[in-house]
Amino acid sequence: MAAPIITTRAEAAQVLAETLLGDSGNRWRHTAGVAERAADLARCLGLDEDLLVAAAWLHDIGYAAPLVETGFHPIDGARHLTREGWPARVAGLVAYHSGARFVADVRGLASELAEFPDERTIVADVLTYADQTVGPRGDRVDPEARYTEMLHRHGPCSFNALADPVRRPHLQAVTARVEHLLLHS
Repeated sequence: MAAPIITTRAEAAQVLAETLLGDSGNRWRHTAGVAERAADLARCLGLDEDLLVAAAWLHDIGYAAPLVETGFHPIDGARHLTREGWPARVAGLVAYHSGARFVADVRGLASELAEFPDERTIVADVLTYADQTVGPRGDRVDPEARYTEMLHRHGPCSFNALADPVRRPHLQAVTARVEHLLLHS
């Protein structure tokens, strides 16, 4: 059987994500759910669907064991994408998704994160919103419930918990911006 012809970044991203995460259970279900959510949001808001969905498929690839370098999945995934020739914009969206800059700070990885562009655009906000509105099993969830679940899963002494005083307000602001746009679209 011939391999499928890949014509978009999103299709290539799906293949790469499935190769790296396809047998990871909930991580794969979450990733597929984020990609589906990103596609819906891109269409609703008139954003570059191919770019946003590609970043959504790739946002958690840094969890794949062969890619782990720093132990911080946004950086590890973005480094892999850079090595593989993906556009800097896609690597940057992966590197900075869901307030990664705040966690990188408490982990002492701010200079490593700075290797990638931080665009702080509506596309970046929508990627974060898609990630924060899809639970670990790929189901749609409330952003606050998702964040609370993540903190519980990682624990009170985790880097995520240490970053919480600055990360939570950032994620709440992202949610407010995206939901405002959705309300007025």
